[in-house]
Amino acid sequence: MTARAPRYTGVIPPVVTPLTPDGDIDRPSLERVVGHLIDGGVSGLFALGSSGETAYLTPAQQDEVIKVIGAASAGQVPVVVGAIETTTNRAVGRGRAAVGLGADAVVVTAPFYTRTHDTEIDRHFRTIAAALDVPVLAYDVPVCVHTKLTPEMLLPLAADGVIAGVKDSSGDDGSLRRLIIGARALPEFSVLTGHELVVDAAMLSGADGSVPGLGNVDPHGYVRLHEAAVRGDWETARAEQDRLVGLAGIFSAADGTTASATAAGLGAFKTALMLRGVITSHTMSPPMRALDAAETARVAECLDRAGLTRA
Repeated sequence: MTARAPRYTGVIPPVVTPLTPDGDIDRPSLERVVGHLIDGGVSGLFALGSSGETAYLTPAQQDEVIKVIGAASAGQVPVVVGAIETTTNRAVGRGRAAVGLGADAVVVTAPFYTRTHDTEIDRHFRTIAAALDVPVLAYDVPVCVHTKLTPEMLLPLAADGVIAGVKDSSGDDGSLRRLIIGARALPEFSVLTGHELVVDAAMLSGADGSVPGLGNVDPHGYVRLHEAAVRGDWETARAEQDRLVGLAGIFSAADGTTASATAAGLGAFKTALMLRGVITSHTMSPPMRALDAAETARVAECLDRAGLTRA
């Protein structure tokens, strides 16, 4: 069997999008986030993913995010950009805009809002890939788009060179395992887990890397985990993952009776970054709200337990 040489490996965090209290893109804070991540040793940046609040941003704001991340990273690592749109033509348009602004690759979900057949999802990816001059990665996130991208869908697209990799945020470990097994025959295809609490297990199964939202808060930890897994030091990888699972207590900081799971997760990331002195404000896109003082205190406790410094 040909040795694997996947194009995308390592830790590629989905970059948060800091906002000013007025709801504008906070450019200096976003630049600091990029610096924080690169200093942590990440191997790429995923702009305009779910953790980047892409669904809440206007096209002009999305363009601004791409420009800031591209300028701040200055070619040190690849920048992959979400072209997450409801239908094919909209994704093509968003993808072309991203490429025009310097995206190294584009990330695409299945169509959503519309009801689609598997053959239409296949055609969706093929049409987008044919329209763009950069690699396309598939984003499997059924909790948001209500379609599961199965290995049976993805592997033929990979074999035909339509997609260069997949970010699997499905939480379906059996499906991920079958995808990893199928990818063994596709040397350049990248399988990246978005399930940030079991990265060590995914790596042990053969995943090529991770796209952890929690990596915004502690990129150094995820890079240490990845490097330990690559060298086969599973005891170190497990210990790092255990610590990161503790840090993930920030997901429970928000009052779930007044905040969605999305707002709780993104709010926790932003609050943690604010407490760490990376961003200025933990403002959220409406209709989400920022974490209040009591919730912020709970995030601070998690940071302390995980051994992360605060400003």
